This record gives sequence, C-alpha cells and structure tokens, in this order.
Amino acid sequence: MSATPQPPSVTAGLDAWLSYLEALHPSEIDLGLERIQAVAQRLGIAPGQAKVITVAGTNGKGSTVRYLETMLRAAGYVTGVYISPHLVDYEERVRINAQQLDAQYHVEAFNAVEQARGDTSLTYFEFGTLAAFWLLQQQALDVWILEVGLGGRLDAVNCIAADVGVITSVGIDHVAFLGPDRESIAREKAGIFRPDKAAIIGEPDFPATVLAELRQRGIEPARVGRDFHYRRNADTETWDYVGRSSVLRQLPLPQLPLPNAATALKALEKLALPVSLQAIKQGLQTAREHGRLEFRPGSPNVLLDVAHNPHAATFLAEHIRSRFPNYTIMAVVGMLHDKDIRGTLAALAPVVGQWFFADLAGPRGAKALRLADEMAPGSVASVHTFSTVADAYQAACAEAQRESVETLVLVCGSFYTVSQIPQAE
Repeated sequence: MSATPQPPSVTAGLDAWLSYLEALHPSEIDLGLERIQAVAQRLGIAPGQAKVITVAGTNGKGSTVRYLETMLRAAGYVTGVYISPHLVDYEERVRINAQQLDAQYHVEAFNAVEQARGDTSLTYFEFGTLAAFWLLQQQALDVWILEVGLGGRLDAVNCIAADVGVITSVGIDHVAFLGPDRESIAREKAGIFRPDKAAIIGEPDFPATVLAELRQRGIEPARVGRDFHYRRNADTETWDYVGRSSVLRQLPLPQLPLPNAATALKALEKLALPVSLQAIKQGLQTAREHGRLEFRPGSPNVLLDVAHNPHAATFLAEHIRSRFPNYTIMAVVGMLHDKDIRGTLAALAPVVGQWFFADLAGPRGAKALRLADEMAPGSVASVHTFSTVADAYQAACAEAQRESVETLVLVCGSFYTVSQIPQAE
C-alpha cells in the first residue's frame, strides 16, 4: 500500500503542488458534489455581490467564455474567469481582467484548500476548482465566468449556483461518465440550471425529452432558433443578432465561432448588466482563444484547433470549407485513445489532402498507427506517421512549403496536440 502523500510547504513551487494534487486521489475523475461542497463551505466560498455565469457544453465553452469576458471588460466590468484544461501552463486556468496570476498566487490558494479540506479527499480537478474559487473571491469582481470541466450536474464547478447557466452544444463525448447518447449527455449538462435563475441553450437540436424535464422543474431556457437568432450577412464581414429584448445589426464578424458569439450575447441579455453596443463590438473584435480556430498566417499558413470529437471536427471542417476553400490541407493530428477517433477523422477527411499522424505520450495517448488504422476504407489522402507531434508538424510544414498551390497546416485532435506547437516552432 502506497504511503499517503505529504503536502508541500507554502514556499514550495507550483510544480510541487501539482504533483501532490495528482497523487492525492485514487481517481482522476470522481463525479459528485458532496466533498467539494463541504470544503467550499469551510473555505467560505461565495461570490458575494458578483454575478456568476456558468458555461457547459460538449464544444464551444472556451470561446463563449472568452466572448463574455471581452465584452464585459469592454463595458468596464471587473471579470474573473476559471477554465480547464490549460494548454501549456497551469496559470492559464484563472484570469483576472484577462490577465493570468503568477504561480505563487496558485500556491497560496492550494495551501488554503489543503488547510480547509481536513481528511476530505479531493481529485486534481476538485482541488484546483476550489483553489480557483478562492482566488476569485480575493478580488473585487463584478462577474465570475466559470467553465464546466465535465458534464454539469455533478461537475465541481456546479457547487456554485449560477445567475446565468449556458449550454453551448451537445455532442457525444465522455460517454463513460455522461451516458451513451445525446439525451443522457444533455440531461447531465442541464444540471447547471436552477429554477429561479436564467438558462440559455445554444444547441439548436436540444433533446425534447430533456426540455420537458426542465419544464417540470420550473425551468424554461432561452433557446437558439426560438428566443434568439443570428445570421451572417451575405457578402460582408458582418452579422445580425436578434433577441427578445434587443436587435443588433451589422456586428463585426468575430474570429471565434459565430454560434457561440450569439449564445454569449443572449447570456448578457439575461445577466441584466448594462453593456453598450460599442462594448459588444469591441469585445467581438478582440476575442481570441489560443488553440481555437487560431489562424497564424505565414509560410506556411497554420490553423490550430483543439477539436477532438466528431461534433467539433464537423464544425472545423465547415470552417475550413468557408475560410480556406481552395487550400490544400496538411492535417497534423494526435488524439487520445478513449475518443471517437474514427468519427473525428471521418468528419475531417473531406477537407484533408495529407495526414500527418503523431503519437501522443501518456497512458491515454493513441499511437499514430492506431489513427492510420481508423481511417475509412477508400481514403485517397496520403498518410504519414510520426513518434512526436513536433516531428509531424515539422514534416507537414516542410511539405506545405514544397507545394505550388496554397496550403494550410491544420493542427488538431487534442488539447495535448495543440499545446505542443509553441514548443515545436
């Protein structure tokens, strides 16, 4: 039997604390709110007068959070954001007014949680969520913007009741924890909604059975296609938003996904904090998220996106068709073995000219040969396999530069894949 890990000192570095968190609980994921609620109560976690927006969804959470952050900041509000996972550095998980906090702040927060938890066992995510809430509570914030880690109903973030709950999308992912079908997954995500609080659904095909269950709980969400609408204006770089209480014309087309911008605007309507049209436009224009439709022009052109399931891959393929219709696509892909590899690759296949598959390290990482084996029969795109993302990326860039036509190097398949690109350049 392994010895109980000992907590680092408050003077220890962030890496020491993260290693401790990883060793503390026998399971990486242990859904349920009882343990985290008990420790949150001991810590005195409460948003106070600050408004809280909680964002759940299979895909689109990160960009929706970013839209909310940039628009609210442009309106002069002080924002605190909690997201997960991070791409490169743990400090990415907490932002105060769009700025990361130094590592020592996280160490102090971890120490506070450690002192409060007693003998309550917490997972890595639960411990980090409580630490993030503790950090947000130290600031004089107007709005907390929280991204759900997994599902919603039993996710650690849901121990805080949101003034506005948002579901961006519902796709098949994390079936071992959320259920095998869209109805089960939607039900778990809808667990963030409260009967006396605002609820927003940006998923156009939300399961009717779950909507009926929500009505029985006294919840009537605002839904895309019924309570709010959006459309891109033909032959322009603008779009229109139509809600129940506001109509916004000729908005600037954002870099991040448009459906999530519309969902964020509906959330702002329900939040009941004044946000001017000028602030909305500024927020839309400045919203950027590393690894989400992140375009890097150059030689070669590069597009980074963390799409790692069929739902996200389908949206990514549509974006490529629209934005890069005549480009030859060199796809650098690394994935986790517990994802729907075949479905994800099938969604991307119609736009890919060459595949550059890479091994992902770690117990959940899939081998490049496994990705190649999952390709649909009859695929005409050439396939190359590599032992690292860096090698695959360098090979794709070299091939793109040799081509006489316009090319785009696409990097996708996992947060772990995209996170390695800065190190590979």
